[in-house]
Amino acid sequence: MTEEIVVMEPGDERAQRIARAMASQTAGDILAALRDNPMTAAEIADRLSIPLTTLKYHVENLADAGLIEVVRTRWSSKGREMKEYGLTSRLLIIAPPVKDIRSILLKYASLFVVVAFASIVIAMLMPLFGGGAAVNEQKIMTSMAGAGSSADTVSSGINGLVLAFFLGGSLVILLLMIYEVYLYFSYYRRRKTKV
Repeated sequence: MTEEIVVMEPGDERAQRIARAMASQTAGDILAALRDNPMTAAEIADRLSIPLTTLKYHVENLADAGLIEVVRTRWSSKGREMKEYGLTSRLLIIAPPVKDIRSILLKYASLFVVVAFASIVIAMLMPLFGGGAAVNEQKIMTSMAGAGSSADTVSSGINGLVLAFFLGGSLVILLLMIYEVYLYFSYYRRRKTKV
């Protein structure tokens, strides 16, 4: 069973239905009861010790909001059809609207500038503190091996650490930006197909 990803804006009609359905403790208790396995309305009412009419009201709201669904039906010993309810397999994301792709790119460009600036600051401060533990360890290994000068080793060690920090930070920013651009286009594609 694949999980559907639903992205909504806070004022979206669907987000409002979810908020109304989740407004009471009883709704949360119903969702918690259904976490383990599907149950009929009578089974849920028995487990939570609430009247069946109250339960049906909340079940209808939760189903209307898309949080639970009928997963199967079965027959009682008296020959009546009983619906079993279960949680839907959806990831719900309520996020503020993004007006355009430019704002996404500007946000990640500013994060890139922060990483670049932090890399420069680290490169300038590391020699003041002896180059850090990794560079000190590298100095010891070099002096034991007798190869190269200590200054070259420290400089290359610092450069390697700063470069690793810069590339790692840039990679994380790039991956986050790609993911957000993907969400942006998939959200507006779905939104256009609904209209």
